[in-house]
Amino acid sequence: MSDKNFLSILTGSFSTPCADNPTVAMIEAAYRHHAIDARYINCDVTSGNLGDAVRGAKAMEWVGFNCSLPHKVAVIEHLDALSDAAKIIGAVNCVTIRDGRLTGDNTDGKGFLASLKEVTDPRGKAILLLGAGGAARAIAVELGLAGAAHITIVNRNVAQAETIAALVRDNTGSDASAVAWDGAVTVSDGIDIVINATPVGLGDGEAMPAIALDSLKKGQVVADVIPNPPRTRLLREAQARGCTPLDGLGMLVNQGVICVELWLGKTVDAAVMKRALQDIFGDAE
Repeated sequence: MSDKNFLSILTGSFSTPCADNPTVAMIEAAYRHHAIDARYINCDVTSGNLGDAVRGAKAMEWVGFNCSLPHKVAVIEHLDALSDAAKIIGAVNCVTIRDGRLTGDNTDGKGFLASLKEVTDPRGKAILLLGAGGAARAIAVELGLAGAAHITIVNRNVAQAETIAALVRDNTGSDASAVAWDGAVTVSDGIDIVINATPVGLGDGEAMPAIALDSLKKGQVVADVIPNPPRTRLLREAQARGCTPLDGLGMLVNQGVICVELWLGKTVDAAVMKRALQDIFGDAE
């Protein structure tokens, strides 16, 4: 008998559609780099099959999986526990399976925060957040928990923005307010960090959220959650005005690093994962 182990550790993702999900490329690149005998299986799972998929992952002894659209909220009913952040956010994108127990977490905001901290600490900062979807919700909560002074959430549906602002005020030590997005957003004096958490710009290098570019100020950090293309028009325009740009690759990579650590208890090289994405999307520089 051979002493070689032919049983790989299994991780993966449940979403639909899933064919354009690049997470498999970056995480398997990290597995190869660190000689971890693990696989990341990208699965197209419809809403009606989510429960079966979760039970299947548990039955096959997966160590964890990601959940992307449209399952980030629906998966909660199939879990045994939630992290504190996931409870506040009300959505899960990462599930860890340990001793048959499924625990949900939300690493989207954590991934953004790790990326942001490479250029600035949000503690005590005034932040303008564009959008009020799932990414904005996760980012706002993590910024609040990290000690941001004030978060202004701008959205066309101001009620959705107020819901997030209330989450921040009620669950963190930070203040937050909601503003209706009507026309081009003006970045007011005193804002330290501007974040585009909308999908505008995804797959379109010339699209840009409605923002008054002349109101951007030298020294501000301008971040975009869009990973493809990494250098969105917003970031190019901001850099031309003396702002510090922060692309969406960092958020995607860092949330993946956090997921692998939750699943395997191992820290993987973020640079390896980022290079895998750059091979797909192009360099952010």
